[in-house]
Amino acid sequence: MMRLLNMCVIAALVAAAAYVYKVKFESTRQAERLANIRTEIRREHDLIAALRAEWSRLDSPARIQDLAKRHLALKPIEPRQFDRFDTLPERPPDLVPPDAYDPIGILIDKPEIAEVPPATVPARKGTTASVPKRTTPSVPKGTTANASVPKGTTASVPQPNSSSMSKR
Repeated sequence: MMRLLNMCVIAALVAAAAYVYKVKFESTRQAERLANIRTEIRREHDLIAALRAEWSRLDSPARIQDLAKRHLALKPIEPRQFDRFDTLPERPPDLVPPDAYDPIGILIDKPEIAEVPPATVPARKGTTASVPKRTTPSVPKGTTANASVPKGTTASVPQPNSSSMSKR
Protein backbone atom coordinates (compact mmCIF):
# COMPACT_ATOMS: atom_id res chain seq x y z
CA MET A 1 0.00 0.00 0.00
CA MET A 2 2.83 2.36 0.87
CA ARG A 3 4.47 1.65 -2.46
CA LEU A 4 1.30 2.54 -4.35
CA LEU A 5 1.00 5.81 -2.40
CA ASN A 6 4.65 6.65 -3.10
CA MET A 7 4.18 5.95 -6.79
CA CYS A 8 1.07 8.18 -6.91
CA VAL A 9 2.91 11.02 -5.12
CA ILE A 10 5.90 10.70 -7.50
CA ALA A 11 3.55 10.74 -10.51
CA ALA A 12 1.78 13.82 -9.10
CA LEU A 13 5.15 15.55 -8.57
CA VAL A 14 6.25 14.75 -12.15
CA ALA A 15 2.90 16.03 -13.49
CA ALA A 16 3.20 19.21 -11.37
CA ALA A 17 6.78 19.76 -12.56
CA ALA A 18 5.69 19.30 -16.19
CA TYR A 19 2.82 21.78 -15.66
CA VAL A 20 5.15 24.35 -14.03
CA TYR A 21 7.64 23.93 -16.90
CA LYS A 22 4.82 24.43 -19.43
CA VAL A 23 3.63 27.59 -17.64
CA LYS A 24 7.21 28.93 -17.48
CA PHE A 25 7.77 28.18 -21.17
CA GLU A 26 4.49 29.89 -22.18
CA SER A 27 5.28 32.93 -20.05
CA THR A 28 8.74 33.18 -21.66
CA ARG A 29 7.16 32.97 -25.10
CA GLN A 30 4.61 35.65 -24.19
CA ALA A 31 7.38 37.91 -22.84
CA GLU A 32 9.32 37.55 -26.09
CA ARG A 33 6.16 38.24 -28.10
CA LEU A 34 5.46 41.32 -25.97
CA ALA A 35 9.02 42.58 -26.51
CA ASN A 36 8.66 42.09 -30.28
CA ILE A 37 5.33 43.95 -30.32
CA ARG A 38 6.78 46.82 -28.29
CA THR A 39 9.71 47.03 -30.72
CA GLU A 40 7.29 47.07 -33.65
CA ILE A 41 5.16 49.76 -31.98
CA ARG A 42 8.27 51.88 -31.36
CA ARG A 43 9.30 51.44 -35.00
CA GLU A 44 5.79 52.45 -36.19
CA HIS A 45 5.84 55.53 -33.92
CA ASP A 46 9.19 56.54 -35.40
CA LEU A 47 7.83 56.03 -38.91
CA ILE A 48 4.73 58.10 -38.09
CA ALA A 49 6.93 60.88 -36.70
CA ALA A 50 9.05 60.83 -39.87
CA LEU A 51 5.94 60.95 -42.07
CA ARG A 52 4.50 63.84 -40.05
CA ALA A 53 7.78 65.73 -40.43
CA GLU A 54 7.77 65.10 -44.17
CA TRP A 55 4.10 66.14 -44.39
CA SER A 56 4.76 69.40 -42.57
CA ARG A 57 7.69 70.08 -44.89
CA LEU A 58 5.60 69.33 -48.00
CA ASP A 59 2.64 71.30 -46.65
CA SER A 60 4.54 74.46 -45.78
CA PRO A 61 3.02 77.53 -47.41
CA ALA A 62 6.40 78.87 -48.53
CA ARG A 63 7.16 75.66 -50.44
CA ILE A 64 3.72 75.59 -52.04
CA GLN A 65 4.03 79.24 -53.06
CA ASP A 66 7.47 78.57 -54.57
CA LEU A 67 6.08 75.58 -56.51
CA ALA A 68 3.13 77.64 -57.71
CA LYS A 69 5.44 80.39 -58.97
CA ARG A 70 7.67 77.86 -60.70
CA HIS A 71 5.02 75.67 -62.34
CA LEU A 72 1.87 77.78 -62.69
CA ALA A 73 1.46 80.87 -64.77
CA LEU A 74 -0.69 82.66 -62.19
CA LYS A 75 -1.21 86.38 -62.21
CA PRO A 76 -2.69 88.63 -59.52
CA ILE A 77 -6.46 89.13 -59.67
CA GLU A 78 -7.45 92.32 -61.44
CA PRO A 79 -10.56 94.32 -60.55
CA ARG A 80 -12.01 93.82 -64.04
CA GLN A 81 -12.22 90.06 -63.39
CA PHE A 82 -15.01 90.54 -60.86
CA ASP A 83 -18.61 90.74 -62.01
CA ARG A 84 -21.95 91.65 -60.44
CA PHE A 85 -24.63 89.05 -59.73
CA ASP A 86 -27.16 90.71 -62.02
CA THR A 87 -24.91 90.14 -65.05
CA LEU A 88 -24.39 86.43 -64.38
CA PRO A 89 -26.52 83.94 -66.36
CA GLU A 90 -29.46 82.34 -64.63
CA ARG A 91 -29.02 78.95 -63.06
CA PRO A 92 -30.22 76.17 -65.36
CA PRO A 93 -33.42 74.43 -64.28
CA ASP A 94 -33.20 71.09 -62.45
CA LEU A 95 -33.52 68.21 -64.89
CA VAL A 96 -35.13 65.95 -62.30
CA PRO A 97 -36.85 66.77 -59.03
CA PRO A 98 -34.33 67.10 -56.18
CA ASP A 99 -36.22 64.56 -54.05
CA ALA A 100 -36.27 61.89 -56.79
CA TYR A 101 -35.45 58.36 -55.62
CA ASP A 102 -33.24 57.53 -58.61
CA PRO A 103 -32.36 60.67 -60.64
CA ILE A 104 -29.94 58.83 -62.92
CA GLY A 105 -32.58 56.18 -63.64
CA ILE A 106 -35.04 58.94 -64.60
CA LEU A 107 -32.49 60.41 -67.02
CA ILE A 108 -31.88 56.95 -68.53
CA ASP A 109 -35.61 56.27 -68.92
CA LYS A 110 -36.34 59.72 -70.39
CA PRO A 111 -33.22 60.98 -72.21
CA GLU A 112 -35.17 63.81 -73.85
CA ILE A 113 -35.29 65.77 -70.56
CA ALA A 114 -31.47 65.94 -70.57
CA GLU A 115 -31.49 67.96 -73.80
CA VAL A 116 -31.52 71.48 -72.36
CA PRO A 117 -31.16 74.40 -74.77
CA PRO A 118 -27.87 76.27 -74.44
CA ALA A 119 -27.83 79.32 -72.20
CA THR A 120 -27.27 82.70 -73.76
CA VAL A 121 -24.95 84.90 -71.73
CA PRO A 122 -24.79 88.62 -72.49
CA ALA A 123 -21.26 89.78 -73.26
CA ARG A 124 -19.74 93.04 -72.07
CA LYS A 125 -20.25 95.16 -75.18
CA GLY A 126 -23.86 94.36 -75.96
CA THR A 127 -23.14 91.18 -77.95
CA THR A 128 -24.24 87.72 -76.86
CA ALA A 129 -22.01 84.78 -76.26
CA SER A 130 -23.73 81.43 -76.40
CA VAL A 131 -22.55 78.20 -74.87
CA PRO A 132 -21.93 75.58 -77.59
CA LYS A 133 -24.40 72.73 -77.73
CA ARG A 134 -23.17 69.22 -77.03
CA THR A 135 -22.80 67.15 -80.14
CA THR A 136 -22.80 63.40 -80.50
CA PRO A 137 -20.25 61.73 -82.73
CA SER A 138 -21.66 60.96 -86.14
CA VAL A 139 -21.34 57.57 -87.78
CA PRO A 140 -21.12 57.46 -91.60
CA LYS A 141 -24.08 55.91 -93.40
CA GLY A 142 -23.86 52.18 -93.95
CA THR A 143 -21.56 51.63 -90.96
CA THR A 144 -22.25 50.99 -87.33
CA ALA A 145 -20.64 52.45 -84.24
CA ASN A 146 -19.94 49.00 -82.83
CA ALA A 147 -16.91 47.40 -84.50
CA SER A 148 -17.92 43.89 -83.43
CA VAL A 149 -21.16 43.96 -85.45
CA PRO A 150 -20.77 42.62 -88.98
CA LYS A 151 -21.15 45.11 -91.82
CA GLY A 152 -24.66 45.40 -93.18
CA THR A 153 -26.35 44.55 -89.86
CA THR A 154 -27.42 46.89 -87.12
CA ALA A 155 -26.83 46.52 -83.42
CA SER A 156 -29.81 46.86 -81.14
CA VAL A 157 -29.24 48.22 -77.67
CA PRO A 158 -31.58 46.73 -75.03
CA GLN A 159 -33.53 49.39 -73.20
CA PRO A 160 -33.96 49.05 -69.43
CA ASN A 161 -37.36 47.80 -68.39
CA SER A 162 -39.16 50.54 -66.49
CA SER A 163 -40.90 48.00 -64.24
CA SER A 164 -37.56 46.53 -63.15
CA MET A 165 -36.25 50.04 -62.41
CA SER A 166 -39.17 50.82 -60.12
CA LYS A 167 -38.73 47.62 -58.11
CA ARG A 168 -35.42 48.76 -56.69
